[in-house]
Amino acid sequence: MARSPRWIPLLLLLLLLLLLPPALPAGCAARGLCCPGRDPACLSTGRRPDGSTGPCYCDQACVRTLDCCHDYAETCPVIPCVVSQWSAWSSCAEPCKTTYRVRTRHIVQEPRNGAEACPALEERAGCVEYWTQQGTECKQSLIPALITTGGFGKARKKRAAADGKERAGYCVEFQLVAITPGCLHSHHSYTRWMRYLREGHTVCVECQHPALDSRSQHCSGDGTGSRKNQLLHWQAVGNPRCKGTWRRIRQLDTCSCPSVHSFLFI
Repeated sequence: MARSPRWIPLLLLLLLLLLLPPALPAGCAARGLCCPGRDPACLSTGRRPDGSTGPCYCDQACVRTLDCCHDYAETCPVIPCVVSQWSAWSSCAEPCKTTYRVRTRHIVQEPRNGAEACPALEERAGCVEYWTQQGTECKQSLIPALITTGGFGKARKKRAAADGKERAGYCVEFQLVAITPGCLHSHHSYTRWMRYLREGHTVCVECQHPALDSRSQHCSGDGTGSRKNQLLHWQAVGNPRCKGTWRRIRQLDTCSCPSVHSFLFI
């Protein structure tokens, strides 16, 4: 029986190699892959982190599905979001009204490769501007008492009295009697402080410039002249659904409100 020529097996092997699909470069770096989200087309071949070989992926979802290529972490490192510092607080949106002020920041570096989304780029806080754009004092009475968190005291725009001397403020202690459910459903960052309002708690509210009226020497709605145990009304600035009643306990001429349960008259 005649033997087959030696070149025939080599020819068959060459034909088989030509018929096979071309092999993909191994890993993410070799193919230049680094895909956001879940992308089945973001495919390569090679070794996986568990030591197995075969198809592997270079998209963000591969971290959860455990089918990343071995070099995914090095090729596609997590790049976190970077934001700038907050800007200064703006003026109130409108003078002589219960409204809000704004501060903003911008994105310095976008998040990539599965990093957490950027935080909020805008915050609002309730405020009242007591002077018009022409510099004249607003002619209105703010009743019921309007309050905001004591944390905005440093940012509030202050003005000296007419004689150039800023008069000292004072504090009033109140016992919270009733609170609307809207205080507990404040989802914006600038209204989170309202969640700490609790019925029965004693709160300290500071009266300072510019809420301190230069003529009466009182803040509107502070309960001066009210009867003992009289229910007085208050409203949280920034969330019209957050309001309630309280009883005036006493006035503190030397103001030292604690950091917790501390508020400002607006």
